[in-house]
Amino acid sequence: MSSFLDIVSVTKTYHNGREGVLALDNVSLSLGEGDFLSVVGPSGAGKSTLLHIMGGLDSPTQGKVVFKGADIYGLKDKNLSTWRGETVGFVFQFYHLIEELNVLENITIAAFPRGKRKSSLKTARELLQYLGIEKRQHFFPSQLSGGERQKVALARALINDPQLLLCDEPTGNLDKDSQGIIIQLLKQLNKERKKTIVIVTHNLELAAVAKRIININGGIISA
Repeated sequence: MSSFLDIVSVTKTYHNGREGVLALDNVSLSLGEGDFLSVVGPSGAGKSTLLHIMGGLDSPTQGKVVFKGADIYGLKDKNLSTWRGETVGFVFQFYHLIEELNVLENITIAAFPRGKRKSSLKTARELLQYLGIEKRQHFFPSQLSGGERQKVALARALINDPQLLLCDEPTGNLDKDSQGIIIQLLKQLNKERKKTIVIVTHNLELAAVAKRIININGGIISA
């Protein structure tokens, strides 16, 4: 397994007035292509901060994030945005769907680059079929169950065929049955579609699905 994403000596400090809050403390981590990693730890341990820095959402105070030999935070803002849109898919606990848009629109709005409406609609319908909710394509988020909403969020994350899928508590807002469905889908995405997946979770059943588990506490990781 070749390394394609390296977190190199990353520290992240947030400032609240004059006081600094250390979220990550000299963290280093390597991901291989096709890897499946779970990050577990208590609330406030730095899990989400690590995920956001991996995905180009939040820059480190110190250190590097190297993707296939290039430091992503050495890119200009426009190029970083392009990298993020082409390379990374994000799935969050609370879905972040737009209530005024139907399922198909919520998925295709994330299509990158803009302007490929015809091809993105075809891809969105294929994803909905893969996820088993093709009959919901014209429904609005308020008409969906929690599990269906998370499937839509997964489809939106996959619309640009990202190499890296980052999931922040993807089962945290779901009932037991829906949790099981999302867990199986993530396993399939890793095995069948060769997606490199990182999950931040408190759900030990979900964490156990991954090929590797790391613990983080106080901004420091351990195997």
